[in-house]
Amino acid sequence: MALLVIAALVLLFLGVPIAVAIAGSTTLAVGASGIFGIEVVPQQIFNALNQFPLMAIPFFILAGHLMQVGGISERLIRFGNAIIGHMTGGLAMAAVLTSMFFAAISGSGAATVAAIGSILIPAMLARGYDRGFTAANQSVAGALGVIIPPSIPLILYAVAANVSAGDMFMAGVFPGVIVTLSLLIMAYLVSRKRRYAGIEKATGRELFTAFRKSILALLMPVIVLGGIYGGIFTPTEAAVVAVVYSVIVGFAYRQLSLKKLVDAFADSAVTSAIVMIVIGTAGLFAFYINVLGAPTQLAETMTNLNLGIVGFIILVNVILLIAGMFIEAAAAILIFVPIMLPMATAFGMDPVHFGIIMVVNLSIGLVTPPVGLNLFVAADLTKLSLGRISKAVLPFIGVLIIDLVLISALPQLSLWLPSLVNTAG
Repeated sequence: MALLVIAALVLLFLGVPIAVAIAGSTTLAVGASGIFGIEVVPQQIFNALNQFPLMAIPFFILAGHLMQVGGISERLIRFGNAIIGHMTGGLAMAAVLTSMFFAAISGSGAATVAAIGSILIPAMLARGYDRGFTAANQSVAGALGVIIPPSIPLILYAVAANVSAGDMFMAGVFPGVIVTLSLLIMAYLVSRKRRYAGIEKATGRELFTAFRKSILALLMPVIVLGGIYGGIFTPTEAAVVAVVYSVIVGFAYRQLSLKKLVDAFADSAVTSAIVMIVIGTAGLFAFYINVLGAPTQLAETMTNLNLGIVGFIILVNVILLIAGMFIEAAAAILIFVPIMLPMATAFGMDPVHFGIIMVVNLSIGLVTPPVGLNLFVAADLTKLSLGRISKAVLPFIGVLIIDLVLISALPQLSLWLPSLVNTAG
């Protein structure tokens, strides 16, 4: 175990890509232990990927790319501006609200920042918004992409923890709304202090027109979640439905051409390959630490420490906050679930609630340096240094941590909706 951890840390410190670092350190440990032959490495990578629910990931990625090139972001932005753009800090608040809408389509934090930020960041700068605040606001709004269902990290946790992906989707609804509301309040308070005026208020007719033009995009999460809980299709089949629906909407809006369709498939293939490599190598890592008995030993140690459930949750959140600063969310989920979930269940925590805590926690990692992916996307859009954005995002990170504490302390925020739907079913 010591060799495994030290080798992984050394490789990460040297800047080796995380999938290679995980695979290399685990292969080294397997070879040194003599427990298995080296052939177990490709076998376990294949086994980690050979799970039917994982098929949902490339399809949801493809649906997100199709929505990006299909004219969806512009229509959602118009709708968001029509609802809230006239208020103090209207554009900043519209960025948050529109990101919530787009998150329910893309399932990706970076994609949300890129799609919404590419339009609203220039608009905010033209209205006199501070460049650092603009970048920070859009970065944290993009973090909604991994909380609001359907979300790729929610699917990964469902697979790793062997829980229902549908339950994870429903459990993410209220936490996502809570994070959205908190970011709206933060954007409003900062904008009022700095006197960022809103845009011209939309008339009732303009609001209705903006809604009508975005209705097809807004219906997508309704169709996906409604179909899952209506028993019409499984979460994996829902991903395929999302792709078909995205193509139909793109052509209906007359924004999707054959060239854009081909480009979306190509971009999705690259993104899916990257995600799947991480999943495969993290699955190998999880398999080997289970062979070594690390999760069981840690669970026994934590129980013997008598920390109680509150102490355990605090410790888990601290560990995940630090891990999220250096490790991509997909890898972190697959690495830490086998270690932490047995301890969580030993303390009586519901696996679905624990999954929401983990995903919300790792969403903060998208906006924390040194490897916060959303920060890099926003830096490219605003032409700011990572250091400047990192400083501007600190107050927002404080708000997200308050949300995390609230979600951790109140399990029913995550569990009420799944229990309600399951009871009705």
